[in-house]
Amino acid sequence: MSTMGHVKDLPENRLGVTVNGSIDIEYVVLENKEKTIAEICKAASTSDEIYLAPDPDREGEIIAWHVDQEVEKTAKDPKRIHRISFNEITKDAILAAIDNPSVVDMKKVAAQQARRVLDRWVGYEVSPILWRRIAKGLSAGRVQSVALRLICEREEAIRNFKPEEYWSITGQFKHDKDVIQAELTQIGKKKAEIGNKELADDIVAKIKQESFIVDAIADKKRIKNPMPPFITSTLQQAAFNRLGFPVKKTMQLAQQLYEGIPLEDKSMPVALITYMRTDSVRIADTAITSVRSFITKNFDKKYLPSKANVYTKKGKAQDAHEAIRPIDISMTPEKVARYIPKDAARLYELIWKRFVACQMESAEYAQRQVTIKGGQFVFKVTGSTLLFDGFLRVYAADEDEKEEKVVLPQDLAEKDSLAVKAVTPKQHFTQPPPKYTEASLVKEMEKEGIGRPSTYATILQTIQTRSYTTLDPKKRFTPTELGMTVNKLLVANLPDIMDIKFTARLEEDLDKIAQGDLERDTLLRDFYMPFSKDLRAFAGDDGKKIAEDTGLICPECKKGHLVIRFGKAGEFLGCNNFPKCTFTSNFKRNDAGQIELVAAPEPVVLEQTCPQCGKPLRKLIGKFGPFTACSGYPECKYILRETASFTCPQCKKGQIIKRRWRGGTLWGCNQYPACQFAIFGDIQDTECPQCKAPYLLKKVDKNGTVTLSCAQKDCSYKKVINNNKDTTTDEA
Repeated sequence: MSTMGHVKDLPENRLGVTVNGSIDIEYVVLENKEKTIAEICKAASTSDEIYLAPDPDREGEIIAWHVDQEVEKTAKDPKRIHRISFNEITKDAILAAIDNPSVVDMKKVAAQQARRVLDRWVGYEVSPILWRRIAKGLSAGRVQSVALRLICEREEAIRNFKPEEYWSITGQFKHDKDVIQAELTQIGKKKAEIGNKELADDIVAKIKQESFIVDAIADKKRIKNPMPPFITSTLQQAAFNRLGFPVKKTMQLAQQLYEGIPLEDKSMPVALITYMRTDSVRIADTAITSVRSFITKNFDKKYLPSKANVYTKKGKAQDAHEAIRPIDISMTPEKVARYIPKDAARLYELIWKRFVACQMESAEYAQRQVTIKGGQFVFKVTGSTLLFDGFLRVYAADEDEKEEKVVLPQDLAEKDSLAVKAVTPKQHFTQPPPKYTEASLVKEMEKEGIGRPSTYATILQTIQTRSYTTLDPKKRFTPTELGMTVNKLLVANLPDIMDIKFTARLEEDLDKIAQGDLERDTLLRDFYMPFSKDLRAFAGDDGKKIAEDTGLICPECKKGHLVIRFGKAGEFLGCNNFPKCTFTSNFKRNDAGQIELVAAPEPVVLEQTCPQCGKPLRKLIGKFGPFTACSGYPECKYILRETASFTCPQCKKGQIIKRRWRGGTLWGCNQYPACQFAIFGDIQDTECPQCKAPYLLKKVDKNGTVTLSCAQKDCSYKKVINNNKDTTTDEA
C-alpha cells in the first residue's frame, strides 16, 4: 500500500518547534492523508506481518517512522512490524529485503528531523521579515538562498566584467600537397601575448619574412578512461546537456523508470532502473557480472577489461544506494523504446549506455604534436587519431562530440621545410564568466557541498517560482531585481546561513547524525544560538521597505532620486520624494547592468463599445494586471468583467463575474450586496461530469499542476492535470 509521500509534517500555521531543555517537534497529519493512514491501519489490523518499505533514504525513514507510529495502534503484535529497504524493484531484491528485516533507523530519522527543523527555522523566521521589508509572499530557505547567492554573485561578476582585447595569429604552412594549420604560441622564449592590432600586424609582417621548418615531432599514446556510472547529480547534468531536460523533468522521468512502466503486459509495470537518488558510484557484484557477460556476448573480446572497472567518488558520499543503472542489462534501449514514452526512453538509453560503457576498455589515441619554427616564432599544432574506440563504441564523452578533429600528414618529418601560405591575425576579447545553467549550477552546488542531489530539482524550481530568477532563451539563470534585492538583504543580515562553507558543513553534520557521530539537538542548538541573535538584529531594524537608490534624478520633480520598489505587478521605479512626487516607471537593465526607463504601454482602443455610454473600450494595465474599461473614464466607470456561463446558484438571478482583489481572484454575484455568493479562487467554467454542477474549482500549484474538483460537498469528482497527463480520482 502506498503512502503517496509523507503522511505527517510540521504544522503549516505555526512554527511547530519548541526550544526548551530539549528541542521538541510537533507533527500533524497532512491534509488529505487521514484516509490513507486509516486504510493502512485497517489493513495492518488484520495482518500477521507488516513491512515498512519507503525509499531507502532520510525522507523515506521518517515516512516509515510516522507510519510505524500509527500502525502500532492497531497491529496485532507491534513486534511484527519490520523495516525493509531495497534500491531496485525486482523480485530478487524485494525477497532479499524481506529475508533481512530490520527496524526503523532512528539515527537516520534524527538526521531528517534536524534538516527539517533547520529549514523550518530559516523559512518561518526569515520569510516574515522579507514580507515586511520587501513584498508579501517571499521566502528564504537554508539551501535555496545560498543557491540564489551563487546566481546573484555570478551576475554581479558579469556586470562588473571589463573585457580586454587580445589577438591570436594562425599560420598555414604548405608541405607537399598538404596544408598544416598551427597557432603562434611563442616569440623567442616568451609566450605569445598580443594585445592590439598594431602589434599583431607588426608580428604578421615579420613572420612572412621568415623561413620555417618542422622543429620537433612528439608522438605519444593517450588513454581515455570510461566515466563512472551515473549518480543523481551527473545524471541531471548529462540529461540537461545531451537531452535538454530540466533537472525537474529528469527526476520525474527517473522516478517513473524506478517505480516501473508497463512494457508488453500493460497490466504489469516493470522497474527499469535502480534508485535514482544516490551519490555513490558503487555497483552491485551481480550487476557487474551481468554487464560483463553482456559485453562478452555483444562485442569483441578486446572491449572487455581483464578485471571489472572499480570507481570511487572524491569527497564524502552516502553509500546506502549503489549507482544509477539498468536493473536488467538485457533490456536494451531498443527493446524498451517500443513501449515507453519517448522522453523516458531517451533517459533510459542514456543510463543504459553509460552503465555498459563504464565496464568497457579505455579508448586509445595516437597523439602527435608538431612544433614549427622560423626565427624567433614558434607555432604548434596537435593532431589525434583514434586507435581503439573502447567504451566510446557505446557512450561518447561530451568533449569528443565538441572536439574539432585535426589531421596531420603521415609523411611529415623533423627538419622538413615548410612554405608560409598564409598568416591570419584574429581579434578576441576576454569573456565574462558564463551564466549558470541548471547543469552548471548543479555541478557547482555539488562541488561546494550545498544541499543534496535529491533536493536540487526542488531548489531550482523554488528560486524560479518565487520570481527570484528567470531562464533566458538559452536556459541560463538570470536573477531578477527581486532576487538581487533579497540576496543583498540576506547576505548583509544573516551572514552565517548565507555562507557557502557554513551550509556545506551543515550537510556534513547531518551525515554525522545519521551515522550516530553527532546528537541531533547538539547540532540544532549550535545553529540556533547565533542564528537567533542575527535574527533579532535583522527583525529589530526600522522595518522600512527596501528601496534601492539608482542614482537617477526623477524626471518629474527634478529633485528626488529614483529608487527600485516592489509591488503586486513586480518591480518598478518610484521617486523617493513620494508622496510629494508620485512619478513611477517601468525599467530594464542593459547588457552592462545599467538601468533604462521603459515607457508604460499606451492603452489599446478596441472596436468594442461601452454598453453604458457607447464610447470605445480600451485595454489598460492596472495594479492587479491587464483589464478592459471605458475610454470615457472618469465620467464613465464601466469595467468589462469576465462572466461565467451559469447564473448565480444562490439567488438564481445574478451573473457570476470575475473580480480581482489583494488576496487574488474571486468569482461573485453581480447582485452584491443583495446576494453575497462568492467563490474565492479560480474556476473552470465547465459542468462537473459526475454530478452536473455548473462549475469546477480550479487550483494551480507552484509546479504548474492543475487540480479540478467539484465544489459540491457530496460529490467526490477530482481531476489532476500534470505534464499533459490527466488522472481522475474518487477523492474530493
